[in-house]
Amino acid sequence: MPVAPTAVRPTIELVRCIRWPTTAIVLFALLAACGGADSASPSVSDVAEVSEPTTATSTNPTTTPTTTPETTATTPTPETSATPGATDGDVLVASGGLDDTHLTVGDQQFSDAPARDQVWACRQQTDGGGASSQGPWFNGDGTWDLTTKISVQGDVRWDEATVSIEIDGDQRVISSNGLPMEGTGVFPVAADDPAAAYDRNPNSISAQSLSFSVPIAPAVAAAPSCIGGEVGVAVNGVPIFNAFDAGGRDAGAWEVQDVCQGHPQNTGSYHYHTISDCLDPPGENPSRLIGYAFDGFGIYGSRDAQGVEVQNSDLDECHGITSTVEWDGAMVEMYHYVATNEFPYTVGCFRGTSAVNGPVG
Repeated sequence: MPVAPTAVRPTIELVRCIRWPTTAIVLFALLAACGGADSASPSVSDVAEVSEPTTATSTNPTTTPTTTPETTATTPTPETSATPGATDGDVLVASGGLDDTHLTVGDQQFSDAPARDQVWACRQQTDGGGASSQGPWFNGDGTWDLTTKISVQGDVRWDEATVSIEIDGDQRVISSNGLPMEGTGVFPVAADDPAAAYDRNPNSISAQSLSFSVPIAPAVAAAPSCIGGEVGVAVNGVPIFNAFDAGGRDAGAWEVQDVCQGHPQNTGSYHYHTISDCLDPPGENPSRLIGYAFDGFGIYGSRDAQGVEVQNSDLDECHGITSTVEWDGAMVEMYHYVATNEFPYTVGCFRGTSAVNGPVG
């Protein structure tokens, strides 16, 4: 699935420059998992998303130019996977025809082994908070309609948003303050926002101190492994959580996010559960790299080389495939995850070895 250049000198057009030392490889906590957490250190539940409201963060609508961070090493060619997938030579070929008006709701779709359309979570969280009620985009037959789902209102800009992606030896160091350059809705959700009737998120967005180190040449492990509440980080420095809310329900279907498909939890950490249209805008072209899973493999958007939307049936049990993608400035045939509109959206299990063993710090 060819995508736009990213990589060793990442081109993140909306990203402000920050100057983080490349030696600071500190795995900082995302602090709140919306589903299970890994067996080493369970995540804090998104149950805090229904806590008492706090004061909304003030913002400034202006932006500043982007500067690309320097790099320090050349990226070796990643190892590839023997995982089967729908391919035509080196190019992923999607089956197409996905009906976004009838997407299967993934409530409680936990598994205890790799399984397509499910999440192999290290810990099954089923008693937390989240949305208060089903919205009218639920069809009543176990499916939901993405095309009619509402979003949290507002257009808040974060001038202080920062992210740096650098190479340090054999590691890719991703540091950010967790604020998105693309803007967010207004959080806490206002009482007069239509979203409040279904998911009155009381949390404010605040800057974090995040740094993740993942291998630049990720290798497919001998066997897949379970995932925690967080599965990776987007190219804009925003954390990517697994597909569940704190009650083990389908977060993409139940929770009301903003127009970029993000929202905050109780620590103020803004995050995604599903593919963000602000990182991979809908269109006819192949999708781009949108993030890195914690095992180092890339997460790409949902369109293949022909611009056809990828479905779960095109992917393996961890929500990935081996095909040719642009990776650190070169076309490489390698394993990668694909973010689709179907549950579990991004990563269902890790095909490599996660470098982030649960929330720490």
